[in-house]
Amino acid sequence: MKEELLRRILSSYKGRREDLIPILQAVQANFGRLPEEAMLRIARFIGIPESEVYSVASFYTQFRLTPLGRKHVTVCRGTACHIRSAPQILQEIEKVVGIEEGEVTPDLEYSLETVACIGCCALAPCIRINRDVYGELTPERARELFSTSKQMSP
Repeated sequence: MKEELLRRILSSYKGRREDLIPILQAVQANFGRLPEEAMLRIARFIGIPESEVYSVASFYTQFRLTPLGRKHVTVCRGTACHIRSAPQILQEIEKVVGIEEGEVTPDLEYSLETVACIGCCALAPCIRINRDVYGELTPERARELFSTSKQMSP
């Protein structure tokens, strides 16, 4: 963990209880996740139990305790995507990439999550890899997409 960076982030706050969420957001924006060591330091800085920091960090979906992969895959589970085989597409991606929803590959190449809707219902079923949206997928097209993507990785 980058001690100096965390020290600078904390110095921007007064250490009040209401600073907790803004501090967590700032730490995540700089570290890409909430490292355990940072959450311990935040608890001491604010003067609250470590369990309270962890409770807030694990309650809100905006916070991540694990790092994202270089290719962050988001599978849409909205109604339009669901009825057009999003569950089967998710299963296919899990098979090809080798991780389940909520996990990150050991080499940090891929992370996989599902969301309620990514707002591209006309393209259903769709997924997002980082900022790129891939629509009108089938399990076969998803397999091809990730097989090709894995071959192009260094």
